[in-house]
Amino acid sequence: MHSSGFSDPFRRGRIERHRQRVVSHTAPGGAAGRPVTVLGVVGRVAGIGGCLLLLIWTWSFLTAFLEEQRRAAQGPQPNLLDPHRASRALTPDNIEQWILSFSLELQSEGLQALSEEDAQPRLFAVGLGEPATYIAWRLGQEGFIANTALFNLYLRVNQLDRYLEAGNYMLSETMTIPEIAAALQQPSYEEVVVTLVEGTRMEEFAARLEENFVIGGEAFLDAVRTPQALTIFDDYDFLSDLPPGASLEGYLFPDTYRFPINADSAEIVIAKFLDNFDRRIGADGLRGNAGLTGRNLVTLASIVEREALLPDERVLIASVYVNRLEGLCRDEVRGPYLESDPTVQYPLGNAESGWWPPIQLADYQRVVSPYNTFLNPGLPPAPISNPGLLSLEAVRNPANTVYCFFHTTGIDGGHVFATTFAEHQTNIQRYGAAP
Repeated sequence: MHSSGFSDPFRRGRIERHRQRVVSHTAPGGAAGRPVTVLGVVGRVAGIGGCLLLLIWTWSFLTAFLEEQRRAAQGPQPNLLDPHRASRALTPDNIEQWILSFSLELQSEGLQALSEEDAQPRLFAVGLGEPATYIAWRLGQEGFIANTALFNLYLRVNQLDRYLEAGNYMLSETMTIPEIAAALQQPSYEEVVVTLVEGTRMEEFAARLEENFVIGGEAFLDAVRTPQALTIFDDYDFLSDLPPGASLEGYLFPDTYRFPINADSAEIVIAKFLDNFDRRIGADGLRGNAGLTGRNLVTLASIVEREALLPDERVLIASVYVNRLEGLCRDEVRGPYLESDPTVQYPLGNAESGWWPPIQLADYQRVVSPYNTFLNPGLPPAPISNPGLLSLEAVRNPANTVYCFFHTTGIDGGHVFATTFAEHQTNIQRYGAAP
């Protein structure tokens, strides 16, 4: 057996040389160990750097989170995100906006003014709730712009379509599309909102307008009573059957309007009523299914408006009057007499005692007037009020009934209807005589 010590010179030499080789690979200054040392240092630095970056990111995240919580505790804060970054994001909305902007750029020449002549500014009114597309169409109709599609495109690209203000504006054909779009953000002069209710007469309209400092009541009534003298009269086809000397009673469409305070002329005010009537009804809307057209339809609708308080009863009340006018009611009915109480009130109305004064049974025969439908058959000579859309529609399309009478129940403005005079008398005994 060999000894386990190092007495053998040969073996001791091999061990010594092996130890030297090991040392030479691990020594910091050794030439053979330099590549391993660089990689190790780089690895250690990278590890330390990664840890530092992780700590920095964690710290930033926690700081931002805590700041957001603090802002949330104080209330909602706008612009928490960078708006410019959002506008550059590849989203469907942004893609659409880029396409629209590019299309607008290609048509930029069309944004110029329609006319280079020194055209006088004209009134342009925007009603409550009118959508941008309809406003653009009316601008084209009135000669302010040549290309309604381009105007709509300009509004969309510049996000102005939601911010067109209802009001009165002074516009000119010399204005460019951008100038018109900018002008429609701010009304030209001070305005007031006035609501005119259905079934009121022109004198009540005049008083309401004067109360709100829109125009003097007498100035308004003078214009309404002589409509043929208005420069705008021929603009409305539905007035074509208005006889000479007739007023605009019945055509002042009840609605909520924005009027200028201290309007320059009655025409500015009246145009709003007639424009609305033209939009909502028009000449085509005055062709009914019951044989009534034009002014006759408006006249009967004005009576229905004063008689009906419940919306569902309008078509029934209209059917009674249509049946009488057509001679379908021969049971104790003296021909086509409408026998409507409001037609007796109308000639009695005045500012002192009220425009719709209470009447007695004796007034049916005592009030001598062409409006009194107890004394005169058929329709009165003109509308007795300004009816709303529901009453006009009820006369256009009355219910198909055989009713010839109706009588108030005294309950919530309702009525009970009858076919024969005997049934009508029973209803009178049950609910009491009227008025």
